[in-house]
Amino acid sequence: MSIIDSFLRFSLLGAEWVMWVLIILSLISIAVMIERVICFFGQRPAIGPVIEDLTASLRKADIEGARKRVANAKGVAATVARAALSEAERGPAAADEAAAGALVRERLRLERNLVFLGTVGNNAPFVGLFGTVIGIILAFHELSLNTQGGAGAVMAGISEALVATAIGLLVAIPAVAAFNAFQRRIKAITGDATAMVHAILAGLKGEDPARGDR
Repeated sequence: MSIIDSFLRFSLLGAEWVMWVLIILSLISIAVMIERVICFFGQRPAIGPVIEDLTASLRKADIEGARKRVANAKGVAATVARAALSEAERGPAAADEAAAGALVRERLRLERNLVFLGTVGNNAPFVGLFGTVIGIILAFHELSLNTQGGAGAVMAGISEALVATAIGLLVAIPAVAAFNAFQRRIKAITGDATAMVHAILAGLKGEDPARGDR
């Protein structure tokens, strides 16, 4: 059996299974979107007042007070700040490294499952096109077996096959939009965390005994 014959036999299965695959991918994508929205909810509280309080505490060399300020705070910025302040006694370099490690862990947590959305967004149209090609092959094959059907039968089969492409686009567009929106959200959240770390490091460098500022 040649490769062409094998593919023809495969094509005779029709494009319906491709549409079901796309529908399943769409449902999973929706579930991922909902889960990510819940994850991001409340992840970006206002950090301006927190930075001001941390700066004031560190200017007075009150590291313990700075820790208490972020002890129960929510959000990625607070988590990263706690990591930086946990190494404050060891100096700004140690605090910076601790903050960098915490930020990497938090970013990985925020990006969880986004690869799936990006993959679906990029490839769902091609999956739909694959279903359309299979449907067109099936339509012409049925025409060859029933020449009495004429062009009308072929057009009906092709119109049904094109539904797969439409479903592919319908799945891809929301996935791409959600992926881009989540990426922008992650950038804003990590930007807040970076700003808070810079404020902490500035305070710690001002407290650094090696600088003679005490």
